[in-house]
Amino acid sequence: MSAQIHCVTVETDDPYALASWWAEVLDRKLHDDDHPGDPEAVLVAPDGHGPDLLFVQVGERHGKGAFHLDLHAAEGTRDAEVERLLGLGAALFADRRRPDGTGWVVLTDPEGNEFCVCRSPAERAAAH
Repeated sequence: MSAQIHCVTVETDDPYALASWWAEVLDRKLHDDDHPGDPEAVLVAPDGHGPDLLFVQVGERHGKGAFHLDLHAAEGTRDAEVERLLGLGAALFADRRRPDGTGWVVLTDPEGNEFCVCRSPAERAAAH
């Protein structure tokens, strides 16, 4: 028997706004009960597979970066996904790409939370 992740919780000042941004990034839907000004918002996992993302309003953050996600492109390449996310309003924090194609890119969401974009499964498979 083992534990499984039910949801990933994100501390934020504006749950609905940040969840809406991540909904576009991840192509997920906000829960039907979520509205602007709510103290929490949920991005439901597609088809119930994988953890939900729960955005909760907090009065005081517990430290730098209330969470950290590693993403990869569902289709296409890491570099194309980085460009898409920058177009959605992410900001470049650190570029850890290596000349051999390995590595990742660290971006920040609109509230400054860091997240990484790694090579896609297809890119990793092609490298082997």
